[in-house]
Amino acid sequence: MTVVETRLADLGFPVPAARAPVGAYVPAVRSGTIVMSSGQLPMTPEGIAAVGKVGSGDGLVDTETAGRCAVLATLNALAALRSVVGDLDRVDRVMKLTGFVASDPDFTGQPAVIDHASRLLVEAFGDAGHHARSALGVAVLPLNSPVEVELTVRVRDDD
Repeated sequence: MTVVETRLADLGFPVPAARAPVGAYVPAVRSGTIVMSSGQLPMTPEGIAAVGKVGSGDGLVDTETAGRCAVLATLNALAALRSVVGDLDRVDRVMKLTGFVASDPDFTGQPAVIDHASRLLVEAFGDAGHHARSALGVAVLPLNSPVEVELTVRVRDDD
């Protein structure tokens, strides 16, 4: 197990196997030293971790649950990156995290949801995990997921 994966496992967040794409795309793509993941949902072996829009009130996903979903989606994005680079220890910089939050019209806490993913990346990669970020509220996401995450990283050019 790599240093990054050991750190995550010690925190209780093992990196899963990369999921097979469910459409006409690849989980991640590399161009030189830059690797971008496709959007990843909070999937577990049992299925999607939560469904619905994020907000306060009956029938809505609360901020903490959505934050846990952001962590799961980030782990799936790391798995997609690993499927391309082979070893997460080759990541020398997390460049950008883009987080999408399916939001109730009155919800404005998208940054608080995506902060969970940001903190996980810093725990995993140390200073190299600090990144640029967008936290966007959207009307709906695939499978009625509350969160979707994309990562862009730079890897060492060891090839």
